[in-house]
Amino acid sequence: MNIKVSNDLDSAVHQDSVQIREAVFVEEQHVPSALEVDADEGKATYFTGYDAAGQPLATLRLLREDYGFHVQRVAVVKAARGKGYGREMIQAAIDYGKQQHVQKLMLGAQVHATGFYERLGFSMTAKPEFLDAGIRHREMELVY
Repeated sequence: MNIKVSNDLDSAVHQDSVQIREAVFVEEQHVPSALEVDADEGKATYFTGYDAAGQPLATLRLLREDYGFHVQRVAVVKAARGKGYGREMIQAAIDYGKQQHVQKLMLGAQVHATGFYERLGFSMTAKPEFLDAGIRHREMELVY
């Protein structure tokens, strides 16, 4: 997978990211569109992964925080799931964080995905389970 990174809201990377998020979060998980594209769009760094034909398969965004980066909007298109693309995207975020000399990544994981993140080195914080867009989440962190 070819992972491209951009901060430009007019870039294909951002536009493809939004397309993937709309398909996964809005259409599949019924998150209101108004919650999916939010006030943080212009503050984030976008990662979008493409197959050899240039089709967008996976995405995530990073928001800079005092502690490091907040990983958000991790999504893989339905047809591409189970092929390791989510792992590649998270590894790209980890590598980027190291390059930027941050010490920690945090994320709000959907409860069903906590095992996926644990296998990548994240651990749950003490924060109790919470709802985000009506979906159960747990706060997780990776310190390095």
